[in-house]
Order: sequence, then structure tokens, then C-alpha cells
Amino acid sequence: MESPSLGVALPESIGPYIALMGVGFAVAILGHLARSRWLVAVGVIMIFLATLLFPLALQIFSDEPPPPGPRVPRAAI
Repeated sequence: MESPSLGVALPESIGPYIALMGVGFAVAILGHLARSRWLVAVGVIMIFLATLLFPLALQIFSDEPPPPGPRVPRAAI
């Protein structure tokens, strides 16, 4: 039995990642204003998740195959 891939759980549009990043900044700023280290940490983690998940989703959902490697001629025998 195959497990579902991570690509199924990630949204294809940029909106959720921008929203997660914006909310992360807001939570971190609120944490700084409230002088709450755990709130700042949660905000920073949200920002890092948004910046990590977005490129990963772009790679998974891209329809273009990776570029081919260089062609190395075979040695004559």
C-alpha cells in the first residue's frame, strides 16, 4: 500500500503561502510587543514554513521536466 505524497497536501497557488508568511510576521510582531518569546518563536516558525513549503510546492507541481544533463561522448573502444 502506497502512502500519499506530500504534494497532495500542498496548495498549488501562491495565496496560502503569502497568507502564512503574513500571519507569521504579524504573530512575531505581536510577540515582540508583548515581550513573549514563545509567540515570537511561533511567528518565526510560521515564516520559515512558508518559505520552505513554497519552493517545495513549486518543484513538486511544476510540469516541466528537469533539464537534461550534459552529453558525455562514449569512449571509442
